[in-house]
Amino acid sequence: MSIAARTPHTGGTRTAGCLRLLTLPFRTAHRLFRPNRYDRIRDPAITAAQVARTAVGGVATVWLIRSYPLQESAADVAKDQVLELLLSAGVLIVAGPVALACFVLSARPPARAVYVRRLSGPAGAFAAVLGSAAALWFLLLGGAAQVTETAGGVPFVGVLASMAGVVFGVPFIAAAVVLSVHYSFRVGDVCEVLPPLLSPVLVWSLFVFQALDSSPVAAPQAVEALFVAGPPLSVSLLSAWELHRLGTRHRLTIRRALGRSPALAG
Repeated sequence: MSIAARTPHTGGTRTAGCLRLLTLPFRTAHRLFRPNRYDRIRDPAITAAQVARTAVGGVATVWLIRSYPLQESAADVAKDQVLELLLSAGVLIVAGPVALACFVLSARPPARAVYVRRLSGPAGAFAAVLGSAAALWFLLLGGAAQVTETAGGVPFVGVLASMAGVVFGVPFIAAAVVLSVHYSFRVGDVCEVLPPLLSPVLVWSLFVFQALDSSPVAAPQAVEALFVAGPPLSVSLLSAWELHRLGTRHRLTIRRALGRSPALAG
């Protein structure tokens, strides 16, 4: 047997291990914020429509930026996009619990008890975002000294632990914000009708913000109006179609979900 055959190949293992370590924040966020109820309705047509709408919106945005001159720097445009994403998460942090509470309280027994048991998913998502943001804020505002004191006054331990927390926390929170907005803080784990009910609330809230803000490009007013009103209108239409499809293809209507027509088992 040759030496090459006897020598274990560890390069691929090390690479895979490094990749898993680097992607750990994103994989953790995906696990925490993706709806994972085992009996949740999964409709390929609804998923395809959502992906298509997102793709069209992305292509339209790129076309708008490339077709008309920017009225502000690229950095400011990027900051506006991040601000909109954070605003979306903020709207959902407020509107999500209110929508869940109204939905669960409006449901009749035994559906109400089912939905109460399913609240752990959204509750965990809300807690993960708020808790990780608070922890990262603590570390960035001098948490190393506090960690050092807790570790018995060893500075190296405090600095190392704080650096590890920041290195993990920054990409985790970035992924958490994106996924929490995309999946509406896992409200679909409670009931499938909740995401299409909550999505229009989010996009129309952003519509107010965008209508009051100046346009980043020097486009004609008709084009600006189309790009401001297009997202909430398209999301509202898609949500209405999704609710219709849930009712016609899966016999899940809002009334049935609330137990106000023949009860939905489970």
